[in-house]
Order: sequence, then structure tokens, then C-alpha cells
Amino acid sequence: MSNHADEIKRGERFGFGDNWSNYLTTLNDERIAEAETSLVTWLGSMKGKRFLDIGSGSGLFSLCARRLGAEVRSFDYDPDSVDCTKELRRRYFADDPDWTVAAGSVLDRDYMDSLGRYDIVYSWGVLHHTGSMWEAIENAQARVAPGGFFFISIYNDQGLRSRLWAFCKKVYNRLPPGLRPIWTVVIMGPHELASFFYKLAQGKPQVYWQKIRGYRSSRGMSYWHDMIDWIGGYPFEVAKPEEIFDYLKARGFSLEKLSTCGGQPGCNQYVFSKTA
Repeated sequence: MSNHADEIKRGERFGFGDNWSNYLTTLNDERIAEAETSLVTWLGSMKGKRFLDIGSGSGLFSLCARRLGAEVRSFDYDPDSVDCTKELRRRYFADDPDWTVAAGSVLDRDYMDSLGRYDIVYSWGVLHHTGSMWEAIENAQARVAPGGFFFISIYNDQGLRSRLWAFCKKVYNRLPPGLRPIWTVVIMGPHELASFFYKLAQGKPQVYWQKIRGYRSSRGMSYWHDMIDWIGGYPFEVAKPEEIFDYLKARGFSLEKLSTCGGQPGCNQYVFSKTA
């Protein structure tokens, strides 16, 4: 059976976990509080709820759910992401029996079935990077208990633009490591130059440079490192909002909240409730 390391070696997958290690070095109480506010805004009270974090990444939202009173299970396919989540658990909830962290794949049906059902199933920006998005959505939605909530974010389908973006990501991961920075500059450079000259034309070039200099403090990683994520994030799939609506409606879900990216690059965010 293929695994994460083999897929990266073959150029079939990007390793997201490295960036999360950088992010943890700048995580502070203010950012945790902001993330908690976001969770409550979208999902309401966590107290006494069972919370499944699919693709936990840094572990930040698992941490927030636990701080807000939920019983949490976190898992990720990327070993580095698992380590990051375990580190947050060690820092804030060492040896806590109500927060479990493990390695696992949302595409492993037997593993998913073994987890049981949850009041909240949360997966932000993950399912479209699995290589089989609809299978991932299917396996994830099946973990939602009746009356529970399903919170996902999925890249918006922009037609040809999305297909070209997927091609750029695929090329990045197939290139030898030494050539990947060059490819990043080739693809991202024109966008960055356009952003700079737009601000220059406005007489505000300092705004562009302030964005670059302040990026690490606001995001927890350098602007360059985040660009690597943008260009390297593969596998990569997209969906139109109506496709997500129809798929989950047929499985007994009703849409509760929606935030779209307005037809631009990025993710649409959805909260569904399970009505049947």
C-alpha cells in the first residue's frame, strides 16, 4: 500500500507538515483566542460535544475545540502534521484522555468506520488535497452523528483557471527539488510584480513591502514559504458550491452557513447539519 513518504518521492503529493512546524513557533494566546472565536462563530458551543478533526495540520483548531470543552479526536495523513498536533497537545493538555491524536487517512474506509460518530466533524482545506475528494467527503460525512454538524472548506471551481493551477502544482511536485524554487518564481513572479506595480501606481509601494515583512508575524511562516505551499499543494481538486450542496443534501444534510470566495481563488466554507 502506498504511503505518504512514497507519494512525495514520486511527486504525487506535497508535504504540508513542514510549514506547520514553523507556524507553531509563533503561536500565541492571541491567535488561539482568535481561532476559538472563529470556531464558536461557525459552530456554536463546543462544551460536551465530540469533535473530529480530519487533517488536523498544526493542531490549532483541535486545541481550540478542547479548550472550549469538546472531547477531541485529531488525525492527519502527514506524519509531520501529526507531530505538530501532538506537540500542541503536549503543551496545553498533556496526557489528557479527552484529546486523542493519531495518524490516519480519510480515504481508509475501515479506519474511518472504526472512529464512530461525532457531534462535529471538522475538515478545513483538507479533503481537496487527498487525491480523491468525493471519496474523502463521503467517508467524512458518514462520521457525523444525527443532529451533528459537518464543517468543510473546499477550493472553488474556477473552470480553466483551476485546471491550469492544478497543472502548475503537478509540475512543481514532479520537478527535482533543486528546480522547484525556479518554478515557483516563474509562476508566482508575475503575480507579485503586478501587485507591486499596482501599489506603486497608487503611490503606496510601502504597503507591498509591509505585507512581505509582516507576513511571518501574522501567518507564522515566511511569505516565500507560504508561496511554496500555494504552488506545491497537490493533489488538488475543486468543486462548485452547488455540487457540494447537492451531494450532501442527498445524504441527509441541510446547509446552515456558507462563506464563498466570491468567484476568486480560494476556498468556499460550509457548515451542514445532519437531519437524517
